[in-house]
Amino acid sequence: MNLLAKKISEHRKIKGLTQEELAEQAKVNLRTIQRIENSESEPRTQTLQLICDVLEVNVEDILSRDHQRYHKRIGTKIINYFFLIVINMILMGIFGYLTLDSNANPNSVFAAFLLSFLIHFFIVIFTKKMNGFERLLKFGSGYLVYFIIVILSFGFPKGFVSGLFPCLLIGLAILNFGHYFFKSKF
Repeated sequence: MNLLAKKISEHRKIKGLTQEELAEQAKVNLRTIQRIENSESEPRTQTLQLICDVLEVNVEDILSRDHQRYHKRIGTKIINYFFLIVINMILMGIFGYLTLDSNANPNSVFAAFLLSFLIHFFIVIFTKKMNGFERLLKFGSGYLVYFIIVILSFGFPKGFVSGLFPCLLIGLAILNFGHYFFKSKF
């Protein structure tokens, strides 16, 4: 339940009104009140004004508090982006170490392929609400940079033969299309 829905529900209960009574007094459809309180929809300005008039609540107070609660502070955004960059660098380091390292053997390359499936499937599972392109930008943007760095440093053949590029492509494909595997509910 979002903050606006919670506040409308609380004020309605404080006034001792049922949803039906609020709908009747505000001249709003009962289903509209139910959808608002269940966070299924946001009320239009006119509807919110009618509800607030019945509840004797100031519209600006409800909206300003709701607005403040859901807008993250700049510090929080910076920390989130910092950790996304760190996650991308860690993933790039793991795959580079397992494939490009001079001590890389078939077992470590196999581990890189296995991890390229598993890590990205877990990312898809934990970010179900993101679409594939958003997930690709957040968790796979470092792969494109890494791809370019490896081509410039070692050349395309070394990146492909070592298994790094196939691992990166598998990871990117799962990030973008992985939600198709989880269409049904768990």
